[in-house]
Amino acid sequence: MKLTRSLNAAKILPDDASQALLIGRVWSKAVDGPCVVLVRDDRVFDLSSLSATVSSLLEAENIVEQLKSAEGLADLGALDDFLSGEAGELLAPIDLQAVKAAGVTFADSMLERVIEEQAKGDASRAQAIREQLAPVLGDSLRGLVAGSEQASKVKALLQDMNLWSQYLEVGIGPDAEIFTKSQPMSSVGCGALVGIHPMSEWNNPEPEVVLVLRSDGQIVGATLGNDVNLRDVEGRSALLLSKAKDNNASCSIGPFIRLFDAGFSLEDLSRVKVSLHVEGEDGFVMAGESPMEAISRTPSDLARQLLNRNHQYPDGAVLFLGTMFAPVKDRRGEGQGFTHEMGDRVEISTPKLGRLVNWVQRSNACPEWTFGLGALMKNLAGRGLL
Repeated sequence: MKLTRSLNAAKILPDDASQALLIGRVWSKAVDGPCVVLVRDDRVFDLSSLSATVSSLLEAENIVEQLKSAEGLADLGALDDFLSGEAGELLAPIDLQAVKAAGVTFADSMLERVIEEQAKGDASRAQAIREQLAPVLGDSLRGLVAGSEQASKVKALLQDMNLWSQYLEVGIGPDAEIFTKSQPMSSVGCGALVGIHPMSEWNNPEPEVVLVLRSDGQIVGATLGNDVNLRDVEGRSALLLSKAKDNNASCSIGPFIRLFDAGFSLEDLSRVKVSLHVEGEDGFVMAGESPMEAISRTPSDLARQLLNRNHQYPDGAVLFLGTMFAPVKDRRGEGQGFTHEMGDRVEISTPKLGRLVNWVQRSNACPEWTFGLGALMKNLAGRGLL
C-alpha cells in the first residue's frame, strides 16, 4: 500500500498550541527563500523584521516577551499551505546552530548498544545475545544515575563479569558521549524524506527530545528529532559512528522550537513522554512510548558537558538528548529484529512539542543538500536582510 504523505496543522502542532510560543523556518515561495517564522493561530508570521536567522533571534534579550507582544508581522499564510506545498515547505527550525547529540543516555538503548557491539553489526545474532545479557545488564542499569558512586560499583561488578563495554563507559560513567550529528543547515524538517545509507540493512529511527541552546549555554527551548541510526555500521566499529550518523537527510528536526515560558519549562520537559509510530507500506506497524524521566543524565548536565569554558558555540547549538527506544520487533523474520523499509512513515510525538513526521528513503535517493551557509548568506543579502 502507498502511505499518504499529506499533513495538516492539527496533526503536527502541540495539543496546547494556542498557549505555546512556537518558532521555526519555512521556505517561502513568495520571497524565494527561507524565513524565520512565528506560528500563531495556525498561521505563519514572518520574523525577518526581528532577525534574519533563528540563531540570532534566540540571542536577543527578552525574546519571549518580544515575541508575545509582537504585532504587525507579515502574514505568510496558513500553516496548512506550507504543509501542502502551495506556499512553500517546512524546514528544520534551526539554521546556523551546531547540531550535536548525546548518546547512550537511556538504560534500554544502552543495552542495545552493547548488543550491537557484541553482534559486530550482525542482526541475526542480536536476539541470542540479548537473551544472555538482558537479565544481567537490565537489572544492573535500571534507575542508575550516571557518574554516581553506585554507578562506579556497578562498573566494577560488570568488569569482574567481563561484561564491561565502551558504551557502558559513556552511559553510566562521569563523561557523556557527545558527538556531531550533522552540519549546520543540513537537517531536514517535518514532512521531508529521511535518509538511510545504501550500505545499511539493519537500522532504526531514534526519537529524541532536542534541546535548543544560546551561545551562553542558556537552554531556551526544545523540539523533537530523529537521529537516524545504522545499527550494522556502528555495530561493526564505534569508530564508524560518523559514517553511521551523518549522511544525506539523516537528521530530522522539528516541527517547531517551543520556547520556554511561564507555561512550559525545562522541568516540564523532563516529564514528557515521547511516542514513536512507524508504519510501513508492507503493513508493518510498530509503536511505543517512553518517559524522559528514565534518562540517566539530566538535560542540564548534558548541556553543561556540551557547552562550557572548554568549548563554545558562538551561533548556539541544539543537542539531541539520546534515544529512549531501541526497536526489536521482528520484521523480516524471526530473530531479525526491526529495520526500516523504504517508504516507512515515522512519527515522533509528544503533546507539548507536537509531531515530527518523515518518510524513509535511501540517502542517495533523497534530495541532495545544496543550500548551505554560503547560499543562505547570498539569499539573505539579496533580500536586503543582512
